[in-house]
Amino acid sequence: NGSALGRSVRPVSVVGLFAAQVARTPGAVAVRCEGRSLTYQELDEAANRLARVLAGRGVGRGGVVALLFSRSAEAIVAILAVLKSGAAYLPIDPALPAARVEFMVRDAAPRVAITTADLAGRFEGFELSVIDVADPAIATQPSTALELPAPSDLAHIIYTSGTTGVPKGVAVTQHNVAQLFDDLRLGFALSGEQVWTQFHSYAFDFSVWEIWGALLHGGCLVVVPDAVSRSPEEFHALLVGEGVTVLTQTPSAVGLLPTEGLEGTALVIGAEPCPPELVDRWAPGRVMVNVYGPTETTMW
Repeated sequence: NGSALGRSVRPVSVVGLFAAQVARTPGAVAVRCEGRSLTYQELDEAANRLARVLAGRGVGRGGVVALLFSRSAEAIVAILAVLKSGAAYLPIDPALPAARVEFMVRDAAPRVAITTADLAGRFEGFELSVIDVADPAIATQPSTALELPAPSDLAHIIYTSGTTGVPKGVAVTQHNVAQLFDDLRLGFALSGEQVWTQFHSYAFDFSVWEIWGALLHGGCLVVVPDAVSRSPEEFHALLVGEGVTVLTQTPSAVGLLPTEGLEGTALVIGAEPCPPELVDRWAPGRVMVNVYGPTETTMW
């Protein structure tokens, strides 16, 4: 329980840290999804183009942009683009019922949304400017970056489950996200040699840890398609085939996975109580860390 800060903390933004990583490893693979790869430079330029579309629609510091995506490389581009614009992203899970989507949109009050053509209908009836992430016009935008956002700018608004009452939108700054990885005591160092999974819904803050744990340290982020995430056998095959070295799961989900072929994989768990038998099966010979994960404290 190392709660005391032993040194001063320099405010930094997620976008600033990512820009520094792009400068270090522009040609390294940043994201892989279903056979498609984006290098750090390609991801950066794609996000810059989309950020300029957002700026053209009046999005900037203090704004909120709704994101409605299944897990995909395009979703990672959209998240980064919103942060580059200085706004916060509001992740909405496509599986949510219409009433919950309406509550979040009314409560957080985004003026712009980014989604895919097949999901755009979920925003009908709202006063939102909706951007199709596959719109060919995005590719005509300049690929140069906008002015860096401030560390104090909001990064995202993620809603709690609401099990104890009305769901709460928890607003987290870019600096909070960046500081999440500062002076971690995980038992392993974050590096460019690592391959991470992006398994969780963007509306679950485990996704924040997965995305930036990889992309702020030069690693490769493997986005797990929805269908694969629902099949323990297919997910295990993906983990082994991609050579995943950092796996983040809830205890109930990882309990369905065999350990074979994953001997070199560090396991990060949280969000649920961890039964002793899971520790007995997974901990020997590997790094296994329980990070708990309350949303209100940028995960933990």
